[in-house]
Amino acid sequence: MIAYLIVFLFGLVVGSFLNVCIYRIPRNKSIIWPSSRCPNCNATIRAIDNIPVISYILLRGRCRDCSKPISVRYPVVEALNGIFYVILLWRYGLSTGTVAYMAFFSALIVITFIDFDFQIIPDVITIPGTLISFLLALFIVIDPFTGQAPIGLRQSLTGLLLGFGLYYAIAVLSKGGMGGGDVKMMAMVGALTGWKGVLFTTFFGSLAGSIVGIALMIFRGKDRKSRIPFGPFLAFGAALYILAGKEIIYFYLNRL
Repeated sequence: MIAYLIVFLFGLVVGSFLNVCIYRIPRNKSIIWPSSRCPNCNATIRAIDNIPVISYILLRGRCRDCSKPISVRYPVVEALNGIFYVILLWRYGLSTGTVAYMAFFSALIVITFIDFDFQIIPDVITIPGTLISFLLALFIVIDPFTGQAPIGLRQSLTGLLLGFGLYYAIAVLSKGGMGGGDVKMMAMVGALTGWKGVLFTTFFGSLAGSIVGIALMIFRGKDRKSRIPFGPFLAFGAALYILAGKEIIYFYLNRL
């Protein structure tokens, strides 16, 4: 239990940094300098007010200096990252492969919220992320199906090429219906999870996107031409594959 608590707290701290990335990266600002500031009054956030989740609760969701509301997204991102870290620890145990997946999940969180806000997936995340994912897959990433590490050169390279090639073809055929950010994101996903991860992510990401899209058309009057960012659904599919892909696929196959 102590290990889970430590990992959760570490995840909260990393989550606080993810909030900085989510806000600054699409605005082309440094994620290192200056220190965290209120987006409303630009006041420097004190250390006591920068404790993940707890500070938000103590401040009742408002800035100490200007009293303007603080987005609930901040504690949500922190808590979400901490929870994912704990689940990954439970799923794979304490290992370098688990740490690699933790970093990958944090990247997915940043991509998700940036894509929601700006409908872009920054190259600064996906391009180095693809190279790093490829190297991690070669040496330490755990295969969700076998539980063994590493995934290996063949699977990683096949996944990278399939992820990039498949989504590049879709982007070309859809004539702008899919952006280049999704293409590069799937190259990153494929490099880390292999070809099975690409296919699984595509299926469940598309399924989730379709369900949400239909719900938006019914309850919010969206039409088919309304743009809905696809990155968050791809992130969902990739996360689901890493956490429970083997179990879901076997559950399905056993019912054929």
